[in-house]
Amino acid sequence: MTNLYRYRLLTSLMVLMAMVPAEAQTAPDVPRLVVNIVVDQLRGDYFDAFSSLYGEKGFKRFFRDGRVYRQAEYPFDSPDRASALASLMTGATPYEHGIVGSRWLDRKTLQPVYCVDDKEYNGLLTTEQSSVANLKVSTLTDELKVATHGKGLVYSIAPYRDAAMFGAGHAADGAFWIDDLTGQWCSTDYYGQFPQWALTYNNSRGLKTRISSLKWEPISGLVGNFNYFISGVQHTPFKHSFSGERKVRDLKESAMVNEEVNRFAEYCLHNTDLGSDAVTDFLSLTYYAGNYLHKGVDECPIEQQDTYVRLDANLADLMSMIEGKVGKDRVLYVLTSTGYADEQHTNLEPYRIPTGTFNITRAKLLLNMYLIAVYGQGQYVETSLGNQLYLNLKLLEDRALNQAEVLERSQDFLSQLSGVQDVYTSKRLLQGAGVQGVRMLRNAHNPRVSGDLLILVAPGWHLVNDDTHEDRVSRDSYMGFPLFFLGPCVKNAVVETPVTVDHVAPTVARCLRIRAPNACSLPPLSDFLK
Repeated sequence: MTNLYRYRLLTSLMVLMAMVPAEAQTAPDVPRLVVNIVVDQLRGDYFDAFSSLYGEKGFKRFFRDGRVYRQAEYPFDSPDRASALASLMTGATPYEHGIVGSRWLDRKTLQPVYCVDDKEYNGLLTTEQSSVANLKVSTLTDELKVATHGKGLVYSIAPYRDAAMFGAGHAADGAFWIDDLTGQWCSTDYYGQFPQWALTYNNSRGLKTRISSLKWEPISGLVGNFNYFISGVQHTPFKHSFSGERKVRDLKESAMVNEEVNRFAEYCLHNTDLGSDAVTDFLSLTYYAGNYLHKGVDECPIEQQDTYVRLDANLADLMSMIEGKVGKDRVLYVLTSTGYADEQHTNLEPYRIPTGTFNITRAKLLLNMYLIAVYGQGQYVETSLGNQLYLNLKLLEDRALNQAEVLERSQDFLSQLSGVQDVYTSKRLLQGAGVQGVRMLRNAHNPRVSGDLLILVAPGWHLVNDDTHEDRVSRDSYMGFPLFFLGPCVKNAVVETPVTVDHVAPTVARCLRIRAPNACSLPPLSDFLK
């Protein structure tokens, strides 16, 4: 046997050996259905406190079989429901995607704008006209639509309009929420016609015919006898009904609304092709875990406990119904919080804790008077919204005033007012993006819609706005919340290292083998996949 022959034989054997395992290996299956669950105002401390009351098939299953990040947070300051949903679905911050909150100021009309209002599209079974045109980048669901050439189904179901639409994205098959007046599930023609199955649900099983008979009381005696809160006030079990003009709104601010989400989600699941073929589909759901009627927890402590126990049962029911159709090993669950909570308005004066009231309406008038003294007559400060002031930029331009100088003078003036901890100009936010303390504020800022001056009110002080009747307490306390993943491709682990929620979109995108949203620059979570 010649050396050349031996070489060729050896080479052929090596190639054959290399090919055999390659052919034997197959890529793991992608999930048939992604279920993205966002719980409005889910808190890590409450979640842990009531864990002894949970069953085995809800939260405990996530801990047992899934991957849990115990300290999740948003990468920007002061998230609310709208900005949180938008950031979760885009893997970006308000600076990139444009949704700085549920409302901002339209500089052309000087009127507040609701984040999904759009007069170009009509409401379906509602008077609310809506679209996600203000969301300026793609979402995870949009990228799924692109990757599957539109074949992947996307539905979003939530009690609230903003959550339903940001959970859906631009290219979804449907986004549904509960109308405040009628109690019907409704939508917008931005996503096309209202589906027949949803009409059938409203007519035969809808909330409108059942709401007056609904009663909310503790789900079990354990809830009524368990007392996590230390107020020292004796609390008795509760019983609430829903009636009057605000009955639908009241239901949407209670634990009972989560059962309505589940009922509609089950009907959607069994009357559409969600999870029924090899093309991945997406279902976004929003639940509620905030205070009952936005009251302080001191007023409704047993209701708060019952909310978490019911939520645990709702999750167990949801997973059971989904896996009954799709299969346990073909579903990827993602669950997290909107990352904020309603704050109680406790009177701190009897406890000698520093407090006070900062009236931003008065601050606006004082600043305008100061600028008149410096630059002459004019309406230099147009309006205020939240903790932001909007200057009349056209007036500054017409008078050839240096905008940076006016902002700096305004910053110096406002910083001297009682109750002000710090003042940031739009220029300072953009230039200080690399500084850790400033980065969170900059990420929450969007030059197109945010104000020119951001006022940080001292902790413990009330921010009051006479024009909008807003009254909120400034508080910098850390409030962590969990982030859960559960699915066949996910490594089981409990992770204590803090993680930001904008990592969710690229991580799920990797599981689905699709591109991350187009404004998402972060990598997927490491050591995640099996």
